[in-house]
Amino acid sequence: MSLYIDVVSLFPEAFIGPLNFSIVKRAQQLGYIVVNIFNPRDFTQDRYRKVDDYPYGGGRGMILKPEPVFESVEYIRKLRGEGTAILLSPQGIPLSQSLVEDLSRKNSLILICGHYEGVDERVALHLADLEVSIGDYVLSGGEVPAMVIIDAISRMFPQVIDSEVIAEESFYRGIFDYPHYTRPYDFRGYKVPDVLLSGDHKKIELYRRKEALKKTLNRRPELLIRSNLTELDMELLQEIFEEIAKNKLG
Repeated sequence: MSLYIDVVSLFPEAFIGPLNFSIVKRAQQLGYIVVNIFNPRDFTQDRYRKVDDYPYGGGRGMILKPEPVFESVEYIRKLRGEGTAILLSPQGIPLSQSLVEDLSRKNSLILICGHYEGVDERVALHLADLEVSIGDYVLSGGEVPAMVIIDAISRMFPQVIDSEVIAEESFYRGIFDYPHYTRPYDFRGYKVPDVLLSGDHKKIELYRRKEALKKTLNRRPELLIRSNLTELDMELLQEIFEEIAKNKLG
């Protein structure tokens, strides 16, 4: 059964490239996802196809009107049933791997892309089921976040990417991925860690897990608090802390 991902966007042409290569293209070809783009201009009632207007109360910029957005989503829901409508917004909940997994199990998603200075608040209050943000920064519109969500969801299905590969990727197990190396062994004096050439799979596995924990600790330590760490992870973290303390003393 396919997951329908319908995008409401003023700029359908923005999706031509991202939807037609690599993992996202494969997910569509295999029938796991079906992506359609709907332009809210097609749901306007006036001769000028007006989708924005000045904000009540004054202020700069233009606001995306509620009518074309509501009618776009309502039309999609008539086609698909009650799909989950997501407003892409900097005020939304952060996109995470666990949220991506939850969304991949839905039957229908409707991604609403804002633009201009913002979207009429009634869309968030009375139409969208949730608001999602891909980060604490400002973008020109919701198109890039929509592409990010589609790409992330595309990776959740078997045959698109091997499940063992997915399980080793950053965030899937709550922490960063371990560092990867390939040939040549010596590049400009930068050498591959010898343990990776040892052939000892147990040592390699321990090295990779420890390096993944170390990278997470250095860059995003808060992830460790939320992760389901094993007893081995705790032992490796203790080793890391001891190494840090030793380096400081030395």
